[in-house]
Amino acid sequence: MSGPLIEVQAIARVVGGRVEPTDDYWGGTAAIIRIDETLFGADATYGLEEFSHLEVVFHFHLMDKTDLPSGVRRPRNDARWPELGVFAHRNMRRLNWLAVSRCRLVRVDGLDLHVEDLDAIDGTPVVDIKPWFNEFAPRGAVRQPSWPTEMLTNYYAPASR
Repeated sequence: MSGPLIEVQAIARVVGGRVEPTDDYWGGTAAIIRIDETLFGADATYGLEEFSHLEVVFHFHLMDKTDLPSGVRRPRNDARWPELGVFAHRNMRRLNWLAVSRCRLVRVDGLDLHVEDLDAIDGTPVVDIKPWFNEFAPRGAVRQPSWPTEMLTNYYAPASR
């Protein structure tokens, strides 16, 4: 079975911040999400400054399109973590190379959104931006195994400067 092909257009790009993806130390990373002025007018961000956080959907544009493991593998290829199928991972090795990230909105300057803790690199195409609503957080108790907490201890730790 094959799903229909869909077309997605970048609406913005990440400017600044990190230049290479890494597994950890995204804390305090400052960048700008620059919305494409040929697609949107300044009113597109009206009211956004009232929100503290954004949910950003972006494309892993530097991924090797042939690096799509079809079987189980360990997160970060680390023997400490269990073997998992593709949908039990949150990484870039996915058929559509899409990511969802939550970041702090520092300020809105026209079509420039100044953000921190966005785990996307300079030049990353952004396909959607949404304000974070607490009401869309998971309902009920959240359950997960212990390994993600251990593995991601330094994910949002500040980078050493």
